Amino acid sequence: MRSTFSLPGNKFSTLSLLATAIGLALTPPLAYAEDIASQTLTVTGKAQTTSDSQPQPDRHRYTVESSRSGTKMNLTDRDIPQSVSVITEQRMKDQDLRTLNDVLKQSPGISSNQSDSERYSYFARGFYINNYSYDDIPVTQDAPWNFGETDDDMAKYQRVDIIRGATGLMSGTGNPSATINLIRKKAESKTFIGDLSTSYGSWNNQRYVADLQGPLNDSGTLRARVISGYQDQNSQLDRYHKISKFFYGDLAADLTDHTTLDLGYDYQQRHTSNPTWGGLPTWFTNGEKTHYSRSTNAAADWTFYNTLARRQFANLVTHFDNGWETHINAMHGETLMDSRLFYLSGFPDQATGILPSTGYGYAGWYKGIRTQTAVDAFATGPFTLFGRQHQLVAGVDYSRQRNRYDYSSAIYSPAQIGNYNQWMGDIAQPDWPAWALSSNDTIRQRSGYVAARFSLTDPLSLVTGMRYTEYTTNGSSAMMQKNNLTPYGGIVYDLTDSLSAYASYTSIFQPQTYRDTTGHYLKPVTGKNYETGLKADWLESRLTSTLSLFRIEQTHLGQAIAGTYVNNSSETAYRSANGVVSRGVEFEVNGAVTDNLAMTFSASRYVAQDSSKDRINPELPQTSFKLFTSYLVPAMPDLTVGGGITWQNATYQDTTDANGNTVRVVRGSYPLADLFARYQVTRQLSVQANVKNLFNRDYYTNLSNYVVYGESRNYSVNLSYHF
Repeated sequence: MRSTFSLPGNKFSTLSLLATAIGLALTPPLAYAEDIASQTLTVTGKAQTTSDSQPQPDRHRYTVESSRSGTKMNLTDRDIPQSVSVITEQRMKDQDLRTLNDVLKQSPGISSNQSDSERYSYFARGFYINNYSYDDIPVTQDAPWNFGETDDDMAKYQRVDIIRGATGLMSGTGNPSATINLIRKKAESKTFIGDLSTSYGSWNNQRYVADLQGPLNDSGTLRARVISGYQDQNSQLDRYHKISKFFYGDLAADLTDHTTLDLGYDYQQRHTSNPTWGGLPTWFTNGEKTHYSRSTNAAADWTFYNTLARRQFANLVTHFDNGWETHINAMHGETLMDSRLFYLSGFPDQATGILPSTGYGYAGWYKGIRTQTAVDAFATGPFTLFGRQHQLVAGVDYSRQRNRYDYSSAIYSPAQIGNYNQWMGDIAQPDWPAWALSSNDTIRQRSGYVAARFSLTDPLSLVTGMRYTEYTTNGSSAMMQKNNLTPYGGIVYDLTDSLSAYASYTSIFQPQTYRDTTGHYLKPVTGKNYETGLKADWLESRLTSTLSLFRIEQTHLGQAIAGTYVNNSSETAYRSANGVVSRGVEFEVNGAVTDNLAMTFSASRYVAQDSSKDRINPELPQTSFKLFTSYLVPAMPDLTVGGGITWQNATYQDTTDANGNTVRVVRGSYPLADLFARYQVTRQLSVQANVKNLFNRDYYTNLSNYVVYGESRNYSVNLSYHF
């Protein structure tokens, strides 16, 4: 019989192992067992679980024993009837995943589209990912504007949970793609510990990070943690330069033996000189494909892209003797964007580099501010019914997002641009016109939710619940109010002590601000999400695997109409694609294969089509594989080596060529390989080297009438010290 454990109020007294993740990661998991304080667990489920805010006993793991992601109930992966992947802190350090962009590129079942040097979009199962969470508090990101959220520095986070498919139970609105849940690091150590790291790599990439924490009083009931970093880098692009700096602070207070309050502040600033906006022309005027160097930068030398993000958060958690918990989480964030950008429209002559009369250069200066306020409160715990113990969660949340964007723009003639084949960005800055409003909107969501895990028999459990959402948008982009009831149901059957079968169902609800050719807003996307599969875990969840089959049915999905605009404006018109179906299979194995070998492998295949059998988002890969391994060399116990490879199938996009014809741009399949090695110099000091794109593969990161090149081969060397 398998059950689930919870921690109604216990915490680790020290976090020495949290520090061992930087600099001591190649030591066998039990080598520093003396650094872990003993822990007494109260049993209501599977063994030795920690809450989302607590450190894992073994920092060398690629897995976690339980998570609240998806249901708010603290469940093992096998108890969640949906695909959930975890990217732990150790995995991020082994692969040198520094930003959320890096993490998502390596996550199972997720594909990316890079529009230029600064803008990334991510997709799962054929649909755009617009749902993100911070410590389970849901927020929504919109696609048109980039405030640098996916460039968030991962030094502040303990791990990332990815819940694929529709997640309406916990997020309300959203696409049936995935929800990205970022779990913050907290002040937990009752002794002073710290980590210092510095790295240097390709393109003069320098990075410095400090992570310090400890008690503020003798008893350790008041604790603080400070994480700060600075990064200065160029890139493969000529003239490109970027500076990033961040500060993160958390103050934790044990108000009573059962109640803990966390107060935190998160600050991150980025300044980029000579960023690209779009990419390089795909064709010359004669229809020949261009072959620019990967170092060619299309930016003007007066361009920049600046973002500033500030977030404050508070978490109040109370544990009761009967196993119940209450959580009150709040977050307020403000993000500012200021960018002067330049892009080329048209295709230059192959010999002279001169644009045709229809071509032009476009300069845009954009300023934006986004504020987000979210509050989530819930209670969860066990209850007894018909002689069996079950779990329940019930809560309410509220979120408000305000977005305002202003712009100024100017046009350059072909004569002013000159020979684009010799472009160096040396063009005069325009006389900027007065600022104009692009959009100003406020989005509010009010929700209530309830869910339960019923233990029907020893091997059979039922997870069911629903969420009621009130959604309103007021502003220049849309004026709408929608209400929706989202049901959720899933069953899990334990076939053996290590293997379970599961199935789940939920509905889809996503309001849209896209408009058709006449200016009318498209109806909200609605639909159904089905999933079934097998899950297994071994060695107390140190090794997990999932095989899932899914089917997603959607109606009113907005699709851009190429070359068509709303009421003859500059706003791209959209159409509703009905009868959209995405179906596929995903497989993942993750964790410790042996005492010395950790591995993560995933494979994903889906097909997404509308009722006319036309492919949805054909620029996205439908098949992908991702593999990464870490191996502790037995003959040299201070050495860890590893590496990985990713592969995706060919994709295409229909666009307009130099002669105005609709043509299909194809990107062939391609692999990317990485390597890493780490050597433990002393107990406190380690050195690690990473090489990415080992074979220097030349590939595009997007498909359209312009191209963006992926990063060429690059390296980094990291020195880390723990005390």
